[in-house]
Amino acid sequence: QVQLVESGGGLVQPGGSLRLSCAVSGNIYSINRMGWYRRAPGKQRERVAFISNGGSTVYEDSAKGRFTISGNNARNIVYLQMNSLKSEDTAVYYCKAEAGAVPTTYWGEGTQVTVSS
Repeated sequence: QVQLVESGGGLVQPGGSLRLSCAVSGNIYSINRMGWYRRAPGKQRERVAFISNGGSTVYEDSAKGRFTISGNNARNIVYLQMNSLKSEDTAVYYCKAEAGAVPTTYWGEGTQVTVSS
């Protein structure tokens, strides 16, 4: 089992920055990769970025050049640094873990990010 808890969301003005954190606990060594998703009001949840155990990263076009996903050495925190935020980045941001050989998917509860002046 893996547990995920997001934090760091809030209200920020357009052009500002936020850093989201995802605290990971449980069987962290079973995790193959971690990712961030978001769900904007009235829209489906969409992928933002992924990071693998080896450190390779993948970004959706909406995040390229503005967002950075990273993890700490202990593999128990995953960050999403978000810069140059836009109103369209307003969403609930979710942390996702894929673990095991099958693999099994785990989700956090989400953290609200609101970009508004």
